[in-house]
Amino acid sequence: MSDNSYDITSYLQAEKTMFQDSITLKNRHQKFIKTVSENGIVYGLKSKNGFATSSSTQFEDNNGNPIGIICFWAEKVRAKSCAKDEWKKYKVTEIPLAEFMENWCIGMANDGLLVGTQFDQNLFGYEVEPLELITELSSELKSVGKDLNFRKFNGITDLEKQVKKILE
Repeated sequence: MSDNSYDITSYLQAEKTMFQDSITLKNRHQKFIKTVSENGIVYGLKSKNGFATSSSTQFEDNNGNPIGIICFWAEKVRAKSCAKDEWKKYKVTEIPLAEFMENWCIGMANDGLLVGTQFDQNLFGYEVEPLELITELSSELKSVGKDLNFRKFNGITDLEKQVKKILE
């Protein structure tokens, strides 16, 4: 009987840890939304081969393969702290928020990729659909009364409206 109770206890502890981890990741994601909306800058890690990528632990394509993720951060220091091991040759690069939303997020959605926000040094971070991220950022920007100058859209409301049409 003690073997079964140990298994159940271990299982429940693992479930509790995963739940706490998911709350931590969600909180870091919310901080990402607020910080990039406030500062107007998103940070990525770039090398001669492109930007820092990872594979989803939550989403798979139709063949059962993990979906690709491009990672972004709200703080330069957090991005820089991840430039180690497999990303040691990557340099921190700034992306203006308007460019990130209208070019990066839309492009990533078209390519079937996910956005990873606030990944840590262990490569754990929040995974989000790019168009969903646009709606989250749009809501935050509107709530603080901030608009952005886009090249392809007439402000945040136009971008949000176009994205919502796609999501319907």
